[in-house]
Amino acid sequence: MYSFISVIHCLICVFLVLVILLQQGRGGGLSAFSGGAQQIFGGQGAGNILTRATGICAGLVLVTSIFLARWSTSRDRALEDAAKVETPKTEAPKKIEVKSPAPADPKPGSSAK
Repeated sequence: MYSFISVIHCLICVFLVLVILLQQGRGGGLSAFSGGAQQIFGGQGAGNILTRATGICAGLVLVTSIFLARWSTSRDRALEDAAKVETPKTEAPKKIEVKSPAPADPKPGSSAK
């Protein structure tokens, strides 16, 4: 899902750049090369459509940026939590005293004199 939103975000950014470059500014911008757009939409129609497209694309870029930033930080937290897995606490080993058995008679049945 993260990769899909990243691709959509990049496509919207490219489209936003193109829409901004097509708008007529003080010097005309790249809209001078697309004279047919003014004939299709009328004198003011192209400006309104490009202005609306700019606003919509800017809003979509904002929303996808916030979503990607939020998801990225939650993924980082999950990685940090996975790295900080606590090892179970173990008690120190207890000292075990080994008692040697009492010396046995060398030969059963014989009596020591």
